Amino acid sequence: MPRPRRRRRICFSPNITYFSPPSASDEVILTLDEFEALRISDFLGLDQATGASRMNISQPTFNRLLSSARKKIAEALVQGKAIRIQGGNYKLVQSRRFVCLSCGYEWDEPYGTGRPGACPKCGSPAIRRFR
Repeated sequence: MPRPRRRRRICFSPNITYFSPPSASDEVILTLDEFEALRISDFLGLDQATGASRMNISQPTFNRLLSSARKKIAEALVQGKAIRIQGGNYKLVQSRRFVCLSCGYEWDEPYGTGRPGACPKCGSPAIRRFR
């Protein structure tokens, strides 16, 4: 019996989930975790180790997701198929939690805003991500 799959952490859910050429009859299903791997690697330009860490998966798993996504996109472009983005084993994460090492204050910051420079309560720069 295989191990249960770990839920992949994704930070972005696309508003548009269907792309189609005018005369497409078939479609390719791109899962949200494959889409996130493609977004992290090709759109954001991050390396696979960083991408794997962001998605809470191993680097080989990230590579498999990325390869699968690229193959599906290429298939859709070459054969004129539609692309539908749906499904997958994931957890949508919209914020990161930080903790101040000086006063112990914990707070959330939304993804995409960068790392905060200091604690909002005491102003100390001694902060870290809370896992």
